Amino acid sequence: MPDGGQQFPALVLNADFRPLSYFPLSLWCWQDAVKAVFLDRVSVLSEYDAEVRSPSQTIRLPSVIALKDYVPGARRPAFTRFNVFLRDAFHCQYCGGREPTPELTFDHVIPRSRGGRTTWENVVTACSGCNLRKGNNLPRECRMFPRHAPRQPSTWELQENGRAFPPNYLHESWRDYLYWDTELES
Repeated sequence: MPDGGQQFPALVLNADFRPLSYFPLSLWCWQDAVKAVFLDRVSVLSEYDAEVRSPSQTIRLPSVIALKDYVPGARRPAFTRFNVFLRDAFHCQYCGGREPTPELTFDHVIPRSRGGRTTWENVVTACSGCNLRKGNNLPRECRMFPRHAPRQPSTWELQENGRAFPPNYLHESWRDYLYWDTELES
């Protein structure tokens, strides 16, 4: 029997054979995948060589599963720090630099002290240097303008942006179902 749920994760696809999520990638631990198979909620598209056994049955662990019922995505993404970073592709909207996530901050284009609100339309990703340099100023006062006007993205846009950031681990059986923004072999 496999150790832990992280060793044999199953890629979860919606009924249209697209991942439920690219970032983070929609994965279930092998226990949840096997349970869904037995409850007839998913179709198995690919399997690992590993298997689990019960007194009466042996089953190969699923590596790719598709939901039998389509799950519509949320129409409006949650307004979170991470989703702001994802909307802005993890780039500072002032200098264009790409910092490691722990180094990123978000900036109120119109500072809160000047009536700016914490909304999709007023918050952008910023590196700590640019955020400090902009301070409590309006963009025209410090000549620091966001490269892209802040706006609420669609869930689809966030998923598309997430495709640019493949996870560290990709099992070979998943590759036919994932389309990352990477150069294809010739």
